[in-house]
Amino acid sequence: MKMRRLPASTAFAATAVAASLLLSACGGTSSAADKDGGKLEVVASFYPMEFLARQIGGEHVKVADLTAPGVEPHDLELTAKQVAAVQRADAVVYLKGLQPTVDQAVAQSHSKHVVDATAASPLVDHHLDEGTTEPEGHSADDGHDHEHSGAAGDPHIWLDPTRYAAVAKSVGAGLAAADPANAAEYQRNTDALVDRLASLDQEFRDGLKSVDTRTFITSHAAFGYLADHYGLDQVAINGVDPEAEPTPSRLAAIQQAAKENGATTVFFESLVSPKLATTMAGDLGLKTAVLDPLEGIKEPDKNDYFSVMRQNLANLRTALGAH
Repeated sequence: MKMRRLPASTAFAATAVAASLLLSACGGTSSAADKDGGKLEVVASFYPMEFLARQIGGEHVKVADLTAPGVEPHDLELTAKQVAAVQRADAVVYLKGLQPTVDQAVAQSHSKHVVDATAASPLVDHHLDEGTTEPEGHSADDGHDHEHSGAAGDPHIWLDPTRYAAVAKSVGAGLAAADPANAAEYQRNTDALVDRLASLDQEFRDGLKSVDTRTFITSHAAFGYLADHYGLDQVAINGVDPEAEPTPSRLAAIQQAAKENGATTVFFESLVSPKLATTMAGDLGLKTAVLDPLEGIKEPDKNDYFSVMRQNLANLRTALGAH
């Protein structure tokens, strides 16, 4: 577990100074027409926001993702170059509360066109109120947001296709405001994406309609919106922070819930060590499988939001005994 040498606010302040110098050296801000062949320069905070910006913006945008493929987004520490990119962007698409350093960079941004996903889909509190402890090496006052969004709620809104569609509409409107000349195409792309999300929603509804159990166990409480929307019961080993450690009483409660509800599988995710989930599954005599929270995709050239969500559906159907 890495140790933080500086509080996040102090580290960001130093980075922001370097970013300001970099921005000045590059000539400050300029219009989209002066940059990259007239394409709108869009900065997205992490994969779900990047995907929307690319799908809706199409050939008219150049999208930079602040979070590299395969990196947990809440671990992100912005470089001076990235802060400068946020400050000079024509449009910024992010989810407020998930990444504190991104929030700080956006607050200092010169962009007039900022899309916050939480404005389109307000957050709900799904994190565990008790039963987990802070990761080793972290303290309550180190400036790191251990629960992704703290009291603001669970940030994983993109795992409910209907909420994600609401965010897509907001992104489309934001791009249109930043680039009115291509507003009609942004609207067409938004409509097409929303239709695809509606179809995906129906696939989940149909696929999870008849199952042997509606309870699933996951290592990370990322699936509260998905569970709520499709009438499932998420039993999480950890809260919305995947690095937290469950207490013995929490583990005992999970074991009891698994036995009472006929759970068959403990899910882990692709970007986090499966050790805890594997250990619990072994103790309970259960299977393990992947349920991907889509915070980042390791190979975005091979998979996208829709393909991973459909694999999640297939894995859920198997674990829940769909028929």
